[in-house]
Amino acid sequence: MLKLTKQSAKAILFLQQLFILSAFGLLTIRNGQPDLMAAAMGGAVCLFNLLQYNILRTAFRHLDRFVLLAAQFLWSVGLIVMYRIRPEYAFRQGIFLIVSTFAAVIMMLIIRRSKDFGKWNWVFMALAVMLLGSTLVLSRAIGGAKNWIDIGPFSFQPSEFAKILFIMGSAYFLSTRDKLTSFIPYIAFTGICVLLLVAARELGTGLLLCGTFLVLFFAATGRTLLTMLGVGVFGAGAFASYHLFSHVQTRVNIWRDPWSSYNAEGYQIVQGLMALASGGLFGVGLGKGMPGVIPASHTDYIFSVIGEEFGILFAAIVIIFYLVFIVRGMLIALNAENIYDALLAFGCTCMLSLQGFIIIGGVIKLIPLTGITLPFISYGGSSLLSSMIQLGIIEGVALKNGKREEKELRMMGADVR
Repeated sequence: MLKLTKQSAKAILFLQQLFILSAFGLLTIRNGQPDLMAAAMGGAVCLFNLLQYNILRTAFRHLDRFVLLAAQFLWSVGLIVMYRIRPEYAFRQGIFLIVSTFAAVIMMLIIRRSKDFGKWNWVFMALAVMLLGSTLVLSRAIGGAKNWIDIGPFSFQPSEFAKILFIMGSAYFLSTRDKLTSFIPYIAFTGICVLLLVAARELGTGLLLCGTFLVLFFAATGRTLLTMLGVGVFGAGAFASYHLFSHVQTRVNIWRDPWSSYNAEGYQIVQGLMALASGGLFGVGLGKGMPGVIPASHTDYIFSVIGEEFGILFAAIVIIFYLVFIVRGMLIALNAENIYDALLAFGCTCMLSLQGFIIIGGVIKLIPLTGITLPFISYGGSSLLSSMIQLGIIEGVALKNGKREEKELRMMGADVR
């Protein structure tokens, strides 16, 4: 079974490398004259993925190869599309990726050696609130949302790191409390985080935190009535937000009929839908689309660019890789040694998957558009770093699972080579 897993992983890695080389090969010759930078970028991405995979699987015996390979495919697609839109985006994202890989490895080492961080979780929760609160005072507004803080030449999005702290705090409370009254501090913490996000007009992240809270709470407690009550409170909050905040009304009205305001607020949604429609099943071809007419094509609307140039079938493959990531993350959570590790892996898997499907749902007009990024694919250092840290947490739990299973097999006298 282990041999079969290794062979499957090698096959996926080979196909991934072939895809990257083919895509950057097309970008190299798209303008009639060889683009040597595209060729170099393609070679660098292939080499990076290959070295990263082999170094990590050698250093960490029980690494979940398929989680890593799924993430590699997703960020490779992102780098390809970014280079096609603007090469500078791909170069910067490549640097972010290298830095984020080290962060993921550090998190893997921390999780592999940790238990539940004990009272430090109270510090994590307080820090999450401080990060979200800081955006109301220190941040600058982009697209109506106050979510970016500038420190010299660098910018970062505090909510991306507050999400990780939220998951860690959630895993601790839900694994160490059983009485209903003991959940009051955790519920209050969640409510404060969501309110701060709504005040900062980060509707997407607020929706993401609410969804993650409800799924984690039900998974940990199995309390159906309380979970449904939470859904009701969430619905009431969304209804109140619609009537209290003009920007929420604008988002909903645009979602209902973007064509009526095509030359104003609805322009982005309409252009994204037209791009997906023009791509058809097989796409217009890499480098032959018109991503320049889509606002935020390298961040919020990168899925539209993928659909236009690669086609709806390839966009479905991207979704399938997210599903692979979800399934492997769930299996890691199910095999965890304790409830805390299970909720930690489950929470990160839930957060990343919900984030992906919320933004994809907004792009295809299934739900109102929210300003969040597509995990691993969209441009942005804060987003990529957050996603990679969550990947490191999932892999850290996988390492603990593998070590425990190997010990059990050795006790049974089985060959674990």
